Amino acid sequence: MSSPDPDGLWAWPVDCPASGGVRLRHFHDEDGAAAVALSADPYVPLIGTLPAHASAAQAAQWVTAQRGRLAERAGFSFAVADSGTDVCVGFAGLWLRQIETGVATAGYAIVPASRGGGRAIDALTALTAFAWTLPPVLRIELHIEPWNVASRGVAARVGYAEEALLPRGHEVGGELRDVLQYVMARTPAR
Repeated sequence: MSSPDPDGLWAWPVDCPASGGVRLRHFHDEDGAAAVALSADPYVPLIGTLPAHASAAQAAQWVTAQRGRLAERAGFSFAVADSGTDVCVGFAGLWLRQIETGVATAGYAIVPASRGGGRAIDALTALTAFAWTLPPVLRIELHIEPWNVASRGVAARVGYAEEALLPRGHEVGGELRDVLQYVMARTPAR
């Protein structure tokens, strides 16, 4: 039995969050192809649950697991889809494991063939705007390894501020590594 949800925190958005050329939507079965492509990236499988060099069956299992993240109350896992074609070009998540303190954690990844066109910026912009529709979210954090200049640039372009270096602050590939914490806080109402 689930507990009451007075803030509507655990409800899927009525309208897909969107920005620029992407929209964030539910996962579809055909999104497994994007998961396979993303699993070939040398870094992405190290920071999440997508297996490296996933088979079609493993990718399908991963897509199914993403569909269950909201019911698990882990957060929102979105497919990042091209606005014009609805083809999945990546994934974005808003994780609410620390929501009792007002903190959400965001993450995003774009498939290698779709990088360089601003889709990560659009995805993070849409994800951030969606986060602010959830009343308990007061602060959104990103954890980015210092060498990841592209992701740091995405965070800065969307308006996140680099706040601190967290020594051994995030598990990557089974080991704790230093990460930069980027933050955006809700602007208080006047």
